[in-house]
Amino acid sequence: MLALIKRNCILYFRNRSGVIFSLMGALISFILYLVFLKDNIESSWSRIDDTNQLLDTWLMGGTLAITGITTTLSSLSQWTKDKESHVRQDLLITDLGYWPLSFSYILSAAFIGFVMQLIMLAIMGSYFYMADQVSLSWSVWPQLLAVMLLNTLISTLLNALLVSRMGSVDNLGKLATVFGAASGFLVGTYVPIGALPDFAQTLMKCTPGAYIASLFRQVLMADTLKNNFSQGSAREHFEKLMGIRLDWQDLLTNVQTYYIVVGILAIGLVLFSLQNALMQRRVLV
Repeated sequence: MLALIKRNCILYFRNRSGVIFSLMGALISFILYLVFLKDNIESSWSRIDDTNQLLDTWLMGGTLAITGITTTLSSLSQWTKDKESHVRQDLLITDLGYWPLSFSYILSAAFIGFVMQLIMLAIMGSYFYMADQVSLSWSVWPQLLAVMLLNTLISTLLNALLVSRMGSVDNLGKLATVFGAASGFLVGTYVPIGALPDFAQTLMKCTPGAYIASLFRQVLMADTLKNNFSQGSAREHFEKLMGIRLDWQDLLTNVQTYYIVVGILAIGLVLFSLQNALMQRRVLV
């Protein structure tokens, strides 16, 4: 299985155009923020001292959530390629077995998704440090890496539920295009969630990416929020508007958001296991 994981990773990183395309959703979010969104949002919060620190880390949180979604989907395309070219059927003849083969795609996609988040974080962190002198304290890194891991696992499992049903690379490419375009809206980077109508907000809160983005933002923005908002009501308004904490009657706490994310991860694992068991049964029959 380790050899297959290594093979999947090599095939992904060898395709440089594919790597860039898998980051397209995240890069679009980053560029749109720099060109259009930052000045508009900044003018609304001009009285805050550390506006750059707040808004830059807000964007970083949303973009990292997008990166996990799109890169894991792109890396799982090897599953569909192997199925379409009948390589998967050949591998099933070996002693590897059905479950190890399936998990080789899962683990390689998870590794790729985590690495690509680190790369995207390095790109954004370097730019914002040079442009706005924005930097992250060492204290945020343990929790930041934990959220990145959760993002990777959830995105991989949920994407695998879709990819395992895909019969052709062409159909998967169309799905990836839709995901790349929609992910920026669903995590609230193109437009802050609080600026959208109630129906759109509810739709976003029904997707895992919104909760992952919320956790990223809480981790990255915690110190700056504490230093810039002396009044609790003003801070809660800002957190609700910008999607830092999601609103279900009351704003979710950090712990509640973690519970929801871990619950989604558990559901994703159960659904993937059930689907994989059914597909294995069909193959054996």
